[in-house]
Amino acid sequence: MLFLVKQTHTPATCPRDKGGSRVLYNPEAEGVALKAMYGAFAEHIIYYVVEADDLAAVNQFLDPGWLSCTSSITPVSEAPIQR
Repeated sequence: MLFLVKQTHTPATCPRDKGGSRVLYNPEAEGVALKAMYGAFAEHIIYYVVEADDLAAVNQFLDPGWLSCTSSITPVSEAPIQR
């Protein structure tokens, strides 16, 4: 199942000088494959597209950012929308 994750932090908790955006997620989270990652850096938002079997795995993926970010997790269709 694919999930679109929107992870938001404040300027005060921005990881730019503390290891960068990669410190906000766990790349070794079991059962999660990071498919894409995009930054809206002026807005302090990072978007992830992840594949996982369940929400618990996605929560484990986001664990490093729990104290500095808020996240929304939305299941999305794997099939592209036809135009």
